[in-house]
Amino acid sequence: MTRRTLIRGGLVVTASDEIHADVLIEDGRIAALAASGTPAAEAFTAERVIDATGKYVIPGGVDAHTHMELPFGGTCASDTFETGTRAAAWGGTTTIVDFAVQSVGHTLREGLDTWHAKAEGNCAIDYAFHMIVSDVNQETLKEMDLLIEEGVTSFKQFMAYPGVFYSDDGQILRAMQRSAENGGLIMMHAENGIAIDVLVEQALARGETDPRYHGEVRKALLEAEATHRAIRLAQVAGAPLYVVHVSAMEAVAELARARDEGLNVFGETCPQYLFLSTDNLAEPDFEGAKYVCSTPLRPKEHQARLWQGLRTNDLQVVSTDHCPFCFTGQKELGRGDFSKIPNGLPGVENRMDLLHQAVVDGHISRRRWIEIACATPARMFGLYPKKGTIAPGADADIVIYDPHAEQVMSAETHHMNVDYSAYEGKRTTGRVETVLSRGEPVITEREYTGRAGHGAFTPRSTCQYLN
Repeated sequence: MTRRTLIRGGLVVTASDEIHADVLIEDGRIAALAASGTPAAEAFTAERVIDATGKYVIPGGVDAHTHMELPFGGTCASDTFETGTRAAAWGGTTTIVDFAVQSVGHTLREGLDTWHAKAEGNCAIDYAFHMIVSDVNQETLKEMDLLIEEGVTSFKQFMAYPGVFYSDDGQILRAMQRSAENGGLIMMHAENGIAIDVLVEQALARGETDPRYHGEVRKALLEAEATHRAIRLAQVAGAPLYVVHVSAMEAVAELARARDEGLNVFGETCPQYLFLSTDNLAEPDFEGAKYVCSTPLRPKEHQARLWQGLRTNDLQVVSTDHCPFCFTGQKELGRGDFSKIPNGLPGVENRMDLLHQAVVDGHISRRRWIEIACATPARMFGLYPKKGTIAPGADADIVIYDPHAEQVMSAETHHMNVDYSAYEGKRTTGRVETVLSRGEPVITEREYTGRAGHGAFTPRSTCQYLN
């Protein structure tokens, strides 16, 4: 039986257009759009009609960087795939791309199978996977080809975390050379982890143990140096490169230079770097531990360069790097030693609202909001136009967004499984009202109407954003 939904009277905002239009949904996909009030729109009929008058009708957000149930630092991220995808839906995100992890001594397949088992049957929204590559060898390189055939087309490497995820320059080069052949995209955590470990050891020896020293030892110059090195290794390999969670103005400068040279080099930043700073890391009574993440928060003056990078397209994507750890019992593992604080912040529920606030504040345009949060992440990771836009044939992942509603962000009202909000008390304008995932209501007028298991694994094609 054909099931139709009609969204009437809203302002449809995509990365390329803004138009008052009615949207017809049929069998989970967008069937047609027509300008509101025209004969074509008047001819639309449906069993379910949603009135979006005075609201935005936007594509569901694509968060290309989350870590649900990630084991890290002797503990585990506090959001499961069930709680995390539900919270994502509350925040207007309808697709996440999470990271499956290869442990040293194990195969990519083992890591991917483990993450499939965590996610399958538990997600409220659609999901895909990147693969963290921790052990580059001949077998790993062959497996990369096989994963691409299965729709896992991006591979993350770390220049940080020696002894855990770290890859040396030779391993990175080999993986990049393979991706140049098979079409995969290498994602890079660009920080000089070897040098940082020296600075950590020296800081602790001086008795500098508070959370704020986490930011002081992970120096912006060491992010910039690693970014530069990753770019040049990718250039040698003839491979595209995507640098995750860019936080420092010096790293943005490296990306901008590479792009000016015509290289396929891309950068992602996150809301925490746009809205928070080392002032948060320095909060007294160990409160700063709530804001420990890597790359670290930077002094406020870096924010203007990040916003500029988003406007000039030197940075293309805003993802969350959602990796929540509760303050009580998890962040507290690092009392007396900042290096033992689990690295990560909650944010999957906050991204779309914070970026709408950036529209209100004049940092970016409405269409750029949709571009960096929906369309470009979908194109970057091979999900477009199935995800990331509102067009005939696309999945009906749609958010009815009230641009005038005001809210105060708080742990008391958010839906992430974590005991604090990184944005506690922040007032924002704009709020999700209704969310459809493949035409099915997940949030209906501020009530959760979704279910675990609706979300499906979504294979991806290779990067659609190359020059």
